[in-house]
Amino acid sequence: MIPLTMSAHVGAPAERIREALTDPVQMRTWLAEHAKADLPGSYAFWGRHTPEGEAPHQQPIRTSDHGLSFTWRLAERQTSVEIALREEQPGSTIITVLQTDFDFTDLGSLGMLQTFWALSVANLVDHLENRPLTPRCDYTSAQLSAEILIDAAPAAVYESLIDADQVGRWFGFPVEIDPRVGGRYGHGGKILNLDRERVLTVEWEGTGVFTWALADVGGRTHLTLSRSGFDPARPPYAAWAGELCGAAELRRYHELTDWQPIWLHDAHAQHDDEGDQGRRPGAPSKPRVPVTPSLAPSTPAPLEQPGRVESPHDSHRRSPMPPD
Repeated sequence: MIPLTMSAHVGAPAERIREALTDPVQMRTWLAEHAKADLPGSYAFWGRHTPEGEAPHQQPIRTSDHGLSFTWRLAERQTSVEIALREEQPGSTIITVLQTDFDFTDLGSLGMLQTFWALSVANLVDHLENRPLTPRCDYTSAQLSAEILIDAAPAAVYESLIDADQVGRWFGFPVEIDPRVGGRYGHGGKILNLDRERVLTVEWEGTGVFTWALADVGGRTHLTLSRSGFDPARPPYAAWAGELCGAAELRRYHELTDWQPIWLHDAHAQHDDEGDQGRRPGAPSKPRVPVTPSLAPSTPAPLEQPGRVESPHDSHRRSPMPPD
């Protein structure tokens, strides 16, 4: 199992982020269906937007002005989570999430952790920057469909889905795209349907079909995302949450004139150009901070070193949380 670390830029001061992390009302907006927090005594979130969310399974460990840590019991394991905040510049903060026991080969909740946290962090960033949030993954439903509105014309959004250079920008890592029916899409995908400015459908072997459907709404794009053709007894929640996270960055890419990716990347990380994107999107191939986890390969190369996935900004620390 790989300890997972991901870091992102947030356009808000640390005190505002900490409030959003610990205020149950705000937690219910960006993180979970249900939440309670009365630190240092209690901290929990649960519901349909949380893996194994039928009941709360978290207990706080410690909290400070720099973040918090808590245990989270999943798959009969006592995992732990640390969320650290570090000022980047006035009004801007780097948030780092460290989650133990991530297992990209697991078809259960441990394999869902990367994209759960990626989508949660993306929504936290948009929440704090007063932007629309992306629909969250419902881990209780086999109906995988969501809708978002992008303030850009369908022609522009469509091009950013089929042009490899543009996809590489908002996705965060170079991908190969052959924009024709039967052509390759990303790592392991095959294009099934291509209708200019209207539909892009990609098949991922073993986990079904993913569709982007575009419609013009007053010069903006109504984008419907859906996944089908999978075993309804085992919905590919990890892939679906990754695709939703990708949609969040796609919307930011089109709507922010000074857009920059929210994710911090490890320049030394590499991807293995094999594997089924749909089965485990964004799985790290070497210790790294993940790119937008929606198109990446799922088959990892051997780890260069065991242990936690290092953040490039916290590689000197065992824990990302600064001392009190």
